[in-house]
Amino acid sequence: MDGEPRIEAWDRRVDWWLTALAVVFLAAYAWQVLDPAMPEPGATLLEALVTGIWITFGLDYVVRICLAHRRWRYVGTHLLDLAILVLPMFRQLRALRVITVISVLNRQLRDDARGRVVFYVVGSVTLIGFVASLAVLDAERDAPGASITTFGDAVWWTLTTVSTVGYGDRFPVTFEGRVVAGALMVAGIALLGVVTASIASWFVENLRRAGEKAAEDIEDVEGQLGAVLAELRALNARLDALERDRRPAS
Repeated sequence: MDGEPRIEAWDRRVDWWLTALAVVFLAAYAWQVLDPAMPEPGATLLEALVTGIWITFGLDYVVRICLAHRRWRYVGTHLLDLAILVLPMFRQLRALRVITVISVLNRQLRDDARGRVVFYVVGSVTLIGFVASLAVLDAERDAPGASITTFGDAVWWTLTTVSTVGYGDRFPVTFEGRVVAGALMVAGIALLGVVTASIASWFVENLRRAGEKAAEDIEDVEGQLGAVLAELRALNARLDALERDRRPAS
């Protein structure tokens, strides 16, 4: 972060650890959602693992606030991170804990991509789609009148939502599911914007390179023409000299 060297140093120290924890969190949460009939004590251990890692992410956020020189400004510019950490405290929004993992993994994806837009977009779409599918299934599966009751339903709903197609055959009926849907819609629009901008940038870059190459080719042709003209002038001068030498002396 610009102007926050202590937070940058903290990031360099803990980012990979947090990324590993985020992967473990995602795997444990996916296990919970995809195997709801898991017997004890496995279910309790998984819940404790997920909750413990989520609390660790919260502590990381608190540490960042403490390290920031302008703490209120940091909080104000990271309200989404705060909401992602606070909202799951409410029982009806517990599935939103999985969204916490996006901010951690996205930070690592963004830093590693370093301008490789295709890699970043594909990674982001895959991550967001998987997380959204898990979250909406966790929220909807046991709700009365739910149309998203299997992981296949959740994946199909995620694909139609993030692509802004929206067939309407699957839709969330719970408040938590609708929160996930709203976040996914915003993410879909943002990702489509990134893809469109990347394609436009690719066209502009190729046109610029084509223009530069055409300009270089024109310069080369002009140089060759100049050399040919110089040789023609020299040849013409020699012919004039020979013509003068052949004239009889008066």
